[in-house]
Amino acid sequence: MNIHLPLKKIKLLNPEYPNKSTGVINGKSSGLLNWNDIAYPQMYDLYQTLLSNFWKAQEINMQDDLKQWEFLSPVEQDVFLRINTQLASLDSLQTPTMSQVMDYVSDSSFKAIFAVISQQEAVHTESYSYILSSLVPLSEQNNRFDQAKNDPIVRKRNQLILESYENFRQNPTPLNVFKLAVNSINLEGIYFYAGFAFFYHLARQQKMLKTSTMISYIQRDEMQHAYFIAQFIRILLSENPELNTEENVEYIYQTIDRAVELEKEWAGFILEDIEGIDLKEFSGYVEYLANKRLRQLGLQNLYPDRENPMPWIHVFSDEMINDTKSDFFEQKSRTYSKVTQSNGFDEL
Repeated sequence: MNIHLPLKKIKLLNPEYPNKSTGVINGKSSGLLNWNDIAYPQMYDLYQTLLSNFWKAQEINMQDDLKQWEFLSPVEQDVFLRINTQLASLDSLQTPTMSQVMDYVSDSSFKAIFAVISQQEAVHTESYSYILSSLVPLSEQNNRFDQAKNDPIVRKRNQLILESYENFRQNPTPLNVFKLAVNSINLEGIYFYAGFAFFYHLARQQKMLKTSTMISYIQRDEMQHAYFIAQFIRILLSENPELNTEENVEYIYQTIDRAVELEKEWAGFILEDIEGIDLKEFSGYVEYLANKRLRQLGLQNLYPDRENPMPWIHVFSDEMINDTKSDFFEQKSRTYSKVTQSNGFDEL
């Protein structure tokens, strides 16, 4: 396989091929999905987990938060609206991106999971709009979305994600699928979590609790999305040795490190005047998250090994939301081994 040649869109039906796909990309698959006969049976468990997370924004009554809104300080209100529209902007990118990836994935079980993720990202975007509509008029909402589009620090932060997504849209090669997936982990596994911390900071002060409930639902989804994408990367590299190179491993480290630095820079700007959030601790928290993402990919920590430096956020952490292990692919080597049940894939 030439990792620089564009992938072909998968035909809807290939009757001459088996139902069980022979690969996640460039595989032979009829296009029919029998969940009882798939290449990676553990994907069904993940699919079911995603479905069990189903929720709607309208299930949460925002009246309590509306009453509290006027008692937030002007700084808290400003940061609240900035972060809300930032998260909405990022989720807006995920729905079409995950849908496009489906066109080039040959394994029907993975297509189904990407479809669910795409739908959940649409729900997240609606949820941020629902929160906004409960608190501020449409004119203020539009101003904040324009602010999110045009803020130079925000644009710098998001450029890392946008470039890899646009590269895939224009040139859907195997290498660009890999790079898109890495940056999707950055988006869902690092950028989102840092934004959530502000809302949880309000919640620990008994402020805007309905919003924090909504955010915890979104986080539960994003945790599973980042987890799935990590497994997608591992399988992609296992099945395609041409992608399983030291250069691509270095790309993971360098790209995650860049995302961490950009998130720290944005946090220093957006959270600077928020009393009660220590930016040094926050930086450590972002590194802590990055280490978790690397371990999910079967790689070693990039930053010093540490416990969560923001223990007050633990009640909202991955471990409290879901018992899914973050480090079951822990390995000493910085290269990938083939994913099998014997090396831990059965723990998904």
